[in-house]
Amino acid sequence: MKLLIGLLSILTWSNLVFAQYSMVVPENYSMPEKGICAHRGANETHPENTLVAFEEAIRLGAQMIELDVQMTKDNKLVIMHDDKVNRTTNGRGLVKELTLRKIKKLDAGKWKSKKYKKERVPTLKEALDIMPRNIWLNIHLKGDERLGAATAEAVIASNRIHQAVIACENEAANGVRRINPNITMCNMERLSTRAEYINGTIENGFAFLQLRSSRDDENILTDLKKLKDNGVRINYFHSEEQSKVKELLDAGVDFILTDHLADMLDAFAKAN
Repeated sequence: MKLLIGLLSILTWSNLVFAQYSMVVPENYSMPEKGICAHRGANETHPENTLVAFEEAIRLGAQMIELDVQMTKDNKLVIMHDDKVNRTTNGRGLVKELTLRKIKKLDAGKWKSKKYKKERVPTLKEALDIMPRNIWLNIHLKGDERLGAATAEAVIASNRIHQAVIACENEAANGVRRINPNITMCNMERLSTRAEYINGTIENGFAFLQLRSSRDDENILTDLKKLKDNGVRINYFHSEEQSKVKELLDAGVDFILTDHLADMLDAFAKAN
C-alpha cells in the first residue's frame, strides 16, 4: 500500500511539473498577427519602462509592448534599459550592484515630468501583473544565462507563456531553454552582417528576430522573404514614419517598434 501511495504521489507531482513547463496557451486567447510595438511602453509621453508607460500603451491599444529586464545584486528582476540607473532615476550606480530595496527607493519618473514624481522602477512581476493577456510581451533581457532562466520561471509563474517573446542573446537563450524550450524567443545575438544574423536565427530555431532599420539596404525584400519562408516572425527596430507602416507590413514585417506610439497606431489602423 505504501508503495502504491508513493507511486501515485510521484505521478501526481510529475503531471503537475509537466503541465507547468509544457503549457503554451493557458486559454483560447486571440493574439495579434501584426501591429505596433510600444518601445519601453508609451515612452514619448511617459517615463520609459514604468508602470504608467505600460498602462498608457495598453490604453492606446498597442499590439505588443517591449520592456527591458535586468537582475539586481540580490537576484531580483527589475525593468530597466541602461546598465546604470543614472539616466532614468535620481540615483547612481549599476543595476547589478544595487539591491531591489535600494532601487525601489529611486524616483523613476521626475526626470520625464514633475507629474510623474515618485514613479518607481517596477519589478518584472509588477509589470506582468498589469498586462492584458491578448497582446505580445517583448521581454528584452540584459544579462546572462541566470537572467534567462529566472525570466522564464517568472513568465511561467504568471501564466504568460502564450504571449511572451523573450528577446535575448545566445547565453540568456540557453537559460530560457533550460527551463522551458517552448517559450518563444527573439534572436538578439548580433553578428557582423545581416545575412549572418538571419542565418543564425534560422539555424538556431528562433521564432522571431529584430531587424535594425539602420541596416536596411537593397536586399531588404529578399531578406524578409527568406525569413518568412523559414517561418521566422519579424520585429522591426524602429520607425517613427507613419507613411512607412503599410509598406513595412506589406513587405513582411510583423511588428514595428516605435517611440511615437499614438501616431504609429493611427497609421496602422489606416493601413488595415
